[in-house]
Amino acid sequence: MTPPEKKQDKEEEMPKRKIDVRTALSLIPPATQLFGQQKKPRERRIRLRFHDDIKEGIAKLNPELLKEIGEGEYVEIVVAGRHRFQYRVELDENVPVNEVWVNGSSLPEYGIADNSIATVRVIKK
Repeated sequence: MTPPEKKQDKEEEMPKRKIDVRTALSLIPPATQLFGQQKKPRERRIRLRFHDDIKEGIAKLNPELLKEIGEGEYVEIVVAGRHRFQYRVELDENVPVNEVWVNGSSLPEYGIADNSIATVRVIKK
């Protein structure tokens, strides 16, 4: 074979096609589809309300709020990213979904006032 014939054979074997990068990338599924559904948020911002008729160490939550943040027997309430408190959960339909009721007799010494914004999350014990 002569050298020009080798060149022609290679051209016949592999036709040149342009591949569009966008089309190729559209075939890759998004990460949420690969790893299943997105995780539910396990914490929520709420209003911390004081009620003196509640025992120390108990937090009253709405059942819908507890379903949203995850089922558990204890919750951790974080105020201003510094003060962390753990409470045993008691469910109450009368509590609004965006509030958590606790006994506020000892919280003012930490500088926490009634109706403060806090983060609530379920903790596993």
